[in-house]
Amino acid sequence: MAITKLLIANRGEIACRVIRTARKMGIATVAVYSDADSRAPHVLLADEAVHIGPSPAAQSYLIADKIIEAAKKTGANAVHPGYGFLSERESFRKALDAEGIIFVGPPANAIAAMGDKIESKKLALEAGVNVVPGFVGVIDDTEHAVKISNEIGYPVMMKASAGGGGKGMRLAYSEQDVREGFEATKREGLASFGDDRVFIEKFIESPRHIEIQVLGDQHGNILYLNERECSIQRRHQKVVEEAPSPFVSPEMRKKMGEQCVALARAVGYFSAGTVELIVSGADKTGDGFYFLEMNTRLQVEHPVTEEITGLDLVEQMIRVANGEALAFKQEDVKLNGWSVENRVYAEDPYRGFLPSTGRLVRYNPPEAVDGVRVDDGVVEGGEVSMFYDPMIAKLITWAPTREEAIDKQVAALDKFELEGLGHNIDFLSALMQHPRFRSGNITTGFIAEEFPEGFHGAALAEGLTVKLAAVAAFIAKSQAERARHIDGQLGSTPLSAPTGWQTKVGSEVHDVIVSDDGVTVDGKPVEIEIDYIPGDRTVEARFADEVLAVRVAPIRGGWKLTTRGAIHNIRVLPAHVAPLAAHMIEKIPPDLSRFLICPMPGLLVSLNVAEGDKVEAGQPLAVIEAMKMENILRAEKTGTVKAVNAKAGESLAVDAIILELE
Repeated sequence: MAITKLLIANRGEIACRVIRTARKMGIATVAVYSDADSRAPHVLLADEAVHIGPSPAAQSYLIADKIIEAAKKTGANAVHPGYGFLSERESFRKALDAEGIIFVGPPANAIAAMGDKIESKKLALEAGVNVVPGFVGVIDDTEHAVKISNEIGYPVMMKASAGGGGKGMRLAYSEQDVREGFEATKREGLASFGDDRVFIEKFIESPRHIEIQVLGDQHGNILYLNERECSIQRRHQKVVEEAPSPFVSPEMRKKMGEQCVALARAVGYFSAGTVELIVSGADKTGDGFYFLEMNTRLQVEHPVTEEITGLDLVEQMIRVANGEALAFKQEDVKLNGWSVENRVYAEDPYRGFLPSTGRLVRYNPPEAVDGVRVDDGVVEGGEVSMFYDPMIAKLITWAPTREEAIDKQVAALDKFELEGLGHNIDFLSALMQHPRFRSGNITTGFIAEEFPEGFHGAALAEGLTVKLAAVAAFIAKSQAERARHIDGQLGSTPLSAPTGWQTKVGSEVHDVIVSDDGVTVDGKPVEIEIDYIPGDRTVEARFADEVLAVRVAPIRGGWKLTTRGAIHNIRVLPAHVAPLAAHMIEKIPPDLSRFLICPMPGLLVSLNVAEGDKVEAGQPLAVIEAMKMENILRAEKTGTVKAVNAKAGESLAVDAIILELE
């Protein structure tokens, strides 16, 4: 039976991604949506759309019966699950089989064997595949978890058995960490995947995270499509992916690929799947890799594999589901150039990477040309809600070399306009510019090691402040010129726009002259071409040695210029006014350390103290759940709880005061 109408049992960018390929193949599409997604792009993009319930995923996207009912109602004879939600549920695959609906994915037995992390580890052990030391049975309770962790030796990783995408994972360096994190790991697993089982394994320090993309058909053909490196992670959530890996040699690639194919063959696998491996960065023999898990679905990072192989993985999945044999062999798999993917998240790196929700007041991604690709499922004016994953878009670049692909990321991120909520674009740019990342010497601990005090903007490149001073003065001059031509704005006798300006970039002060003869900074000419019309949100400044895309926003007394991974609040004053700034009184921000403030909209899962309790600095006080992740809030200072303003189970707004210390 050929697929004629495809229902996508998912939302956001992956739903849009599948719809586009299905449309290219001439297949009609059906979207499903919750209350929160009633006006989402994937709903408008599909040929038909069916409402399946309230906003929480547990009441809509995670209910298999509603998906099947929508397929039967619309006559869809196939379902693509995307990733997350029901994509690795054996019961969902079986329910579709019982209804005669094609599942675009692997067989039920493979999902059961490999989708469950505990069972997959047992199978890998039986097959003789190296696995990370750990406990692969069911853990009864916290005391049992502590006993196991002590036997394995710290650090250990606690993982939700049915988890994925960084959800339901906790790293423990001590018995106290296990006691604090085990129950939270169980809760996250239950909330995100409907399964609270947890397993514990040894955490390999300084590892690299490398995964092999496999693809099989229903005729016994299974291939590996090279590797991806996903070592740049934060809280076990992948942030940057690339293909190929700068660490993997051709010999290692072959060893990894053949082992992963053998593992897939052992369970009769077909469709697209990914075998994730932990690789010792110190191993040069090519044998220091260990099986972690197999994701029996399409991965978020699949575009980088598509870019270097020239394959459309969604198309291949659909063809396999149709019963077609793969049209190529292992020796036909290409490895062409380099591709890098950055995940743009609704989280604020300047506030400890706290999740951010709200409306996309402005959303204007870079143009998809010259090796730049944007996979998204949002539009300007849309809302990022607290109910789903915080990923907004994926920015993918391709180039002949790794360095060129990374440079394209930096340039494209500078042009990415996103306003209305916190986002990690500056942080991604900082990663792309970091010397260690560019060298390829990366591990899964990269972000924690290189940003131990959090993120406060990318380091200033040499000469950048001079260029920003020139840009800011040019913008100020253009604004003054416009004001001069607006009747009455500068009084009854309009003055000529000043040419001399003083800019303050951080602690650096620069004197800038902008005239018809050119631009000078501190008396030295700066070669610059810039097209700016008052009101422009972005400008492109062309210097002698580089082209700089700058996002522009007015602030009091100057301009906020964002470029190269950092926000620069630049004071810009006419030269004759600048000396008066020294007489302005500096405003001191209030001390809020005695308040426990909710850092994001979310659910107050637990409150660990009551009025009158004494607390120590660093002590856990409350747990907030947002975007399916639990966040522990700790005391900033020692004190006594003076007042409690919230209780467990309440939904709190951002900046709500939970309690006050004295």
